[in-house]
Amino acid sequence: MLYGLKIAWRYLTSNKAQTGLLIAGVAMGVFVFIFMSALIGGLASYLVQRTVGDIAHVTLEAPARDAGLLLPEGTEALVVLQKATGQRETLRTADAFLPSIEAMDGVKAVSPQIVGNGFVIRGQSRAPVGVTGLEADKVSAIADLGKRLVAGDTMLTNSTVIIGQTLASDLGIGVGQVIRLQSDRNVERPLVVTGIFSIGLDALDSRAAFVSIATARTLFALPQGLSRVEIKLDDLNQSEDFARRMAADTGLKATPWTQGNAQLLDGLRAQASSGNLIKAFALITIVIGVASALLLSTYRRRPEIGIMRAFGASRAFVVFVFVVQGALIGLLGGLIGAGLGYLALSPFPLPENAQPGGLPVDVRQGAYGLAITLTAIGAILASILPARAAARVDPVSVIGQ
Repeated sequence: MLYGLKIAWRYLTSNKAQTGLLIAGVAMGVFVFIFMSALIGGLASYLVQRTVGDIAHVTLEAPARDAGLLLPEGTEALVVLQKATGQRETLRTADAFLPSIEAMDGVKAVSPQIVGNGFVIRGQSRAPVGVTGLEADKVSAIADLGKRLVAGDTMLTNSTVIIGQTLASDLGIGVGQVIRLQSDRNVERPLVVTGIFSIGLDALDSRAAFVSIATARTLFALPQGLSRVEIKLDDLNQSEDFARRMAADTGLKATPWTQGNAQLLDGLRAQASSGNLIKAFALITIVIGVASALLLSTYRRRPEIGIMRAFGASRAFVVFVFVVQGALIGLLGGLIGAGLGYLALSPFPLPENAQPGGLPVDVRQGAYGLAITLTAIGAILASILPARAAARVDPVSVIGQ
């Protein structure tokens, strides 16, 4: 075996230019594989972070309680059922299950909330808003308002409100000014704007107002209970599993973020499939290049192979020599390509730190080990055909030429 390794290495180093070009081609294919892995993975992380980073991963709400019809069996009836539009489903026993939810492994933050609709009134101007009542110490539990502030702070009291930048601009409101917030229950409160944020989502920046949970209780005439509980997880990909567990444990309606983002998930899957196709073509190119080079080497070295066979080398030994050549080419090219890929991708900021319009490449998702392994396996497979061709060389006919 050691002798076979020496011969394989001598064959590779006998024509350094050809071997160098072959290894460079393999390295370039590995570089493309790694770059596409980092780009597709980074783009997916960036899109998910931008769309899901500031929303709840699981939302707990009271199950709908639509009226049912109780009639004796066989009774025929025509019934028109209209649900009361003013009815609010509330969580009246939240204190019983919140501690167990917060104690779950994998739960990052829990935010009890009271939500409703209303209007921000400033002079003669009115703007519809979605009002969210939060606990003072959990203002940034779900959407990190602290990092998104453009003015003021996130301190919530019974007399303050935090609004979006677009809404503030439309109404000409600044930090420290007083607005009137009127709920859909016709309850109105004067509040001081303590902070202005910009998340980058128009639905929040132009239509969101955050108040303390005590203020929300007054605005929506809800002396007890909650509207919903929003939950953030350490791993958002586990949202469906957590939703099923929480629904079973609490008997509440648990909605994962994936339920309302089917189009985003479809787009990410299509993007991943496109990336896999490009990576597959890169591997195929590597296999074809290695196979072509080794086939050429087989025809060039027919006399040497014939002499080895005449001196008693078995066909298995000849196959081993050429397979080792393929493995060395794949391994060296894979290591060089992976190293170049890491060096080229390292300067790029991580997706969570990438600026809008930048290239969200994630160096952590380069799949370096997978690229090296697949390249080595592909090169070995590519060497089988040339190896079998070399093993079939007839020493008598070759030496006699």
